[in-house]
Amino acid sequence: MKSSKMCALWVLALLMVLLAACFVSEAAAPSSSNYTPRFPVSKPVVINIIDVAGNAQLSQAAIDEFKAQHKEIARDITLSRLTAPELAAKIKAQQDAKNMDTTLILTGFDGLAACVDQDLLELLMPTYESEFKYIVDNLLPGAMGSYEIGGGFGIPTVFCPGGPMLTFNPDAVKTPIKTPDDLLQWAKANPNKFFYARPANSGPGRGFLMGLPYLLGDTDPKDPDTWDKTWAFLKELDQYVEYYPTGTAITFTQLGDGTRDVIASHLGWDMNQRILGTIPDDYQGSFFDGQTFINDSHFACIPKGLEEDLKNASLNLIEWLMLPDMQAIAYDDGYFYPGPALQGVTIDMAPKASQERVRAAMRSEYDEAIDKFANTTQLPPAEMVKANDLWDRLIGAGGAKTR
Repeated sequence: MKSSKMCALWVLALLMVLLAACFVSEAAAPSSSNYTPRFPVSKPVVINIIDVAGNAQLSQAAIDEFKAQHKEIARDITLSRLTAPELAAKIKAQQDAKNMDTTLILTGFDGLAACVDQDLLELLMPTYESEFKYIVDNLLPGAMGSYEIGGGFGIPTVFCPGGPMLTFNPDAVKTPIKTPDDLLQWAKANPNKFFYARPANSGPGRGFLMGLPYLLGDTDPKDPDTWDKTWAFLKELDQYVEYYPTGTAITFTQLGDGTRDVIASHLGWDMNQRILGTIPDDYQGSFFDGQTFINDSHFACIPKGLEEDLKNASLNLIEWLMLPDMQAIAYDDGYFYPGPALQGVTIDMAPKASQERVRAAMRSEYDEAIDKFANTTQLPPAEMVKANDLWDRLIGAGGAKTR
């Protein structure tokens, strides 16, 4: 009798645990329709966002929806754009003047690294672990790697496998470039027809730079001081590169207008620029044999020095951007393919127009590459700053070839 009663109690206990888990799961993944802001705001405020990653292309619709649905939090939301190298100086000037105008930062690894290096950001995790743990626990593995590199100073809002990758005009490149030496020999035979952007300003530029140590066999791909083969390769390649633009967009514009024939790229940019018509639809993408993807993410960060209402309003907006239905908007026009940083956010959840454009632009070999090649995170903040500085000095000639 005791045994049967004990068994019944265990079964009841198990059912209660499973039921509780169901409720936790439901609470852990709210949608925009049942979202209740968890950070108190005494009165509506103006949220001023600085975007140095082009993230607005992915998140603007979600930001607009937050403003429309939560007027008790946001009286208005503004968004301004800067380049990543300008970010840290801008935030530091506001903090030094004790006049914090910026309430939320949307940045890639470059801006995050510079701000962490100068101690300009709030530590979001574990400070807000009770509110954000469910988000972190549900990140895609690659986005989780980005989060860990960010040290808790940023929440990854979008994710892309990244690069290195080349996008090229198939009329000019008859044989796909498969190795760094192939690229060097092609560039030598076709001076000024290969192009890549300054890594400190460009996700594809960073993917190209950080992917080379794996391809060339440098001692430690995570330590730029050991990249003897990479720096030697880039110096030799530099002879055949006219200059280095301070942004990715111009590389695609010049590829599309015929000024260049091959550019450093990554999955999202390649798809997006074909969807937008910047480059012809028949332009191709290729990968290096045995490469390692350098994953790319954008982060939401909060600068130090904000008054409580402004900080809490921005924290609410970060949580909003991580709701599954808001994450689905990040499929966009393929700009950061796939886009969402959360697990379980499929293309079927994206707006219909986005589904149609992305599916039309997707190529089976891209998904095959994602499945086939190893992947890793970008460099930690200190090493990122060092790599960018070394490239600027050794390759960009201290700015002489950058414009």
